[in-house]
Amino acid sequence: MTDPRRTEHVHPQYTHLDTLPTTELVQAFADDQLGAVQAVQKAGASIAAAVDAALPRLERGGRLVYAGAGTSGRLGVLDATELTPTFSWPAERAVPLIAGGERAIRQAVEGAEDSFDLGIKDAQAAQLGPDDILIGIAASGTTPYVLGALQAARDAGALTIAMANNPGAPILNAAQCGILLDTGPEIISGSTRLKAGTAQKITLNTISSALMVRLGKVYGNLMVDVKATNTKLEGRAVRLVQHATERDEATARTALEEAKGSVKTAIVMLELGLKAREAEELLGRHGGHARAALQEKP
Repeated sequence: MTDPRRTEHVHPQYTHLDTLPTTELVQAFADDQLGAVQAVQKAGASIAAAVDAALPRLERGGRLVYAGAGTSGRLGVLDATELTPTFSWPAERAVPLIAGGERAIRQAVEGAEDSFDLGIKDAQAAQLGPDDILIGIAASGTTPYVLGALQAARDAGALTIAMANNPGAPILNAAQCGILLDTGPEIISGSTRLKAGTAQKITLNTISSALMVRLGKVYGNLMVDVKATNTKLEGRAVRLVQHATERDEATARTALEEAKGSVKTAIVMLELGLKAREAEELLGRHGGHARAALQEKP
């Protein structure tokens, strides 16, 4: 009996993969990954709908909650973790749930992904509410753990988003916003850490980054809410202020010091000739959106 899940099929193009010279082997892997980009492009309308549905909930203080197993779960952990240094997103508002818990980030936890009840339990433990968003991720689209988490999220009134790599996948029907990333068979049959995982990574990047743009954490294409936690990021913060204001390095550094490291506040200070407190108040009146603040005459 043939498995209906395309991610489980044997790729007809690479039946002699193990015989290829190294240069051709590398090229084959790279070429096959292009299918991930194409799948995301085809899902553009569904991804945009998910962003638009999630935004009002985050504006009311909701959280992004991710649920997955194996590669999909680890990608959720990665996306949640990177939001804080990139956008100063509060860590408590990006909650990754992975079948098997933290141990599963580094090693397989046998059977965890097969438990519908564990998915319900983990999602309930996160105390989901109506302003939260749960993103269920599963290449197969059939993972019981993810289906359980989606069920618990729906019961709590949270927005549910699901992404899967197989047409007709159950998790797509179990969510309010279903995103099909139809990547087809893998170059190494069944290894969805390859282009299926790549398509998921691109989609998670796109959803969370688009939301951060809409929430005012980007000015132009500058990450003005970056959290400068090391020397590299401190230097980036200075360059961002310089780029946005066309000031010299010394001026940018001084403004950043007065703004307690806030790139956004420093930009508004320099552009409008304000003190740090005045710039913060102006940004506050505009929901943290630098562009809107800069358009107001102080």
